[in-house]
Amino acid sequence: MRERLPLFAGVGLFVFAILSMSLFTVDQRQHALVFQLGEVKEQISEPGLHFKIPLIQNVRYFDKRILTLDTTEPERFITSEKKNVLVDLFVKWRIVDPKLYYISVGGDEARAKTRLEQTVNAGLREEFGKRTVHEVVSGERDRIMDDMRIKADQDSRKIGVQIVDVRLKRVDLPSEVSESVYRRMEAERKRVANELRSQGGAEAEKIKADADKQREVIIAEAYRQAQIVKGEGDAKASAIYAQAFGQSPEFYAFYRSLEAYRSSFKSKADLMVVEPNSEFFKYLKGAGARSAPASDAAKGAKSTK
Repeated sequence: MRERLPLFAGVGLFVFAILSMSLFTVDQRQHALVFQLGEVKEQISEPGLHFKIPLIQNVRYFDKRILTLDTTEPERFITSEKKNVLVDLFVKWRIVDPKLYYISVGGDEARAKTRLEQTVNAGLREEFGKRTVHEVVSGERDRIMDDMRIKADQDSRKIGVQIVDVRLKRVDLPSEVSESVYRRMEAERKRVANELRSQGGAEAEKIKADADKQREVIIAEAYRQAQIVKGEGDAKASAIYAQAFGQSPEFYAFYRSLEAYRSSFKSKADLMVVEPNSEFFKYLKGAGARSAPASDAAKGAKSTK
């Protein structure tokens, strides 16, 4: 019995080796392909413990997680205006059909990235060629990424890969183009500023002219009202004077003569040449010879003054 123990141990080790070579596990983050003599026999995407024929079959694993393709250097593209732009992007992708992926690119991730990069670049050249710099930089950037993701996904399905997302990290102009663009933007801003200033000046002149017009209208209306009031006052004054002087015409004539004398002899330098028998001296000629009624009339005129 003891002589057979080594034999049993050898057989046990052989069976254990065969079993260990027959069992393999698949992680939830992996796809697995079972090959038999170089040919794909089975595709496994479910995690767990699985069996294979030892020595005849072998297993190769592929990542199921989302992978990243990030460009090391910005790519140069041409817009519809024949201007160059530098684009920095990244692509999110994952393997959805490991068998097709292996047949197409030999399961080589580097070859798959090269294929995806070529596909994305070709699609971006087409999209950029239909748009201007402004549309590429800001106007339709989201639309470009969505269209590019759809087109790239359709092509990548041929190698068993799904494009999850395409993102443009940065879109810049080359240095030789940036200066001319900045100068043109500056000139455009100056043009808009000058246009706004001219519009503001025109509006200011319009407001000023309207204010001047209103001022003239207000002054004219005020002057008209003043003249009306003055005319009414003069009319009332004349009526009062007429009523007052109408009661004593002789006194009115005497008062007017005194006013004429006062106006004619304001200073010693005043000189007037008239005939002695002129009506102007009517009340001066008989001043001394007049009786008391004349003196009373003079006193009345003085008091009236």
